[in-house]
Amino acid sequence: MIDVEHLHKVYGSTTAIRDVTFRVEPGEILGFLGPNGAGKTTTMRILTGYLPATSGTARVADFDVHQDSMAVRQRIGYLPESPPLYLDMTVAGYLNFVGRIKGLSAGDRPRQVDSAMARCGLADKRDVLIRKLSKGYRQRVGIAQAIVHDPPVIVLDEPTSGLDPRQNNEMRQLIRSLAGDHTIILSTHILPEVSATCNRVAIINQGQVVAIDSPEALMSRLAGELTYEVEVRGDLSAIEHHLGTVAGVAQVERLSPEIATEHHYRFRVTAEQAAVPGEAIAATLVQAGLGLGELRRQQVSLEDVFLNLTTEEPAEEPAAAPAPNETDPETAANGF
Repeated sequence: MIDVEHLHKVYGSTTAIRDVTFRVEPGEILGFLGPNGAGKTTTMRILTGYLPATSGTARVADFDVHQDSMAVRQRIGYLPESPPLYLDMTVAGYLNFVGRIKGLSAGDRPRQVDSAMARCGLADKRDVLIRKLSKGYRQRVGIAQAIVHDPPVIVLDEPTSGLDPRQNNEMRQLIRSLAGDHTIILSTHILPEVSATCNRVAIINQGQVVAIDSPEALMSRLAGELTYEVEVRGDLSAIEHHLGTVAGVAQVERLSPEIATEHHYRFRVTAEQAAVPGEAIAATLVQAGLGLGELRRQQVSLEDVFLNLTTEEPAEEPAAAPAPNETDPETAANGF
């Protein structure tokens, strides 16, 4: 559905993105993850026809973003980081206006507007002025304007920015509900958002895609050696002796001195390659009459992957061409 090959974007002497290549399959949610200033928004703007690439190609639904820009825009729903909302319009009035800009016929428009509001949980807000809505509901209106024409592709740039935890959860559920019927690219720097929402993750760093795979596969790739944290009560030398005799254990490291009470210790136990000795560790300690308080396997997180693959970034991306005036209907149409 989306094919990006060797995209470059240069602003003067500054390269914002370089050799960006990835593919998004129909019905998939791809998380585009990177630090602030890594090139996420620049890539989103190129895909939506908002900004031209310096070189490389991008195709959406088999249409070239540069050569067939209007055809691509007709097949994309775009939610920029700051939704292009008209605060003095009602929700229904605004979506009708957007539907008209996007070419919906007068006969189809009411049905499409009602459908977008229903999918985004806005049916009971249809006659409310947008300026009276909370941040979370304004984001919902932003997504409704992106899907009102039922596009095959949706591009969401930081869709949960500024939302509280409850609103974040509601927004993630909404995004997941759109998958299957739509192909979605979700740009973010918020790790839990990617883990909770996306089928695959593309990590971009300093303008380059440094990894792309499922969250599980990325974590597995980084996992390396397996470790456990063990909390045990008993004689220190006996604990160290028995942990060291467990088959599959490569190293035993004491993490701290006594915990709370005398003869209470914590250890990091490193397994040999391909070994999974957790069950044997527990059995050995119990059989030795030692007090096993806790045995916890250490899991690699997506945050570990992210930190491993990214480095310090500039504070923000280079400025793009000035945005259209989002309060002017004539110029704002280009932003949709």
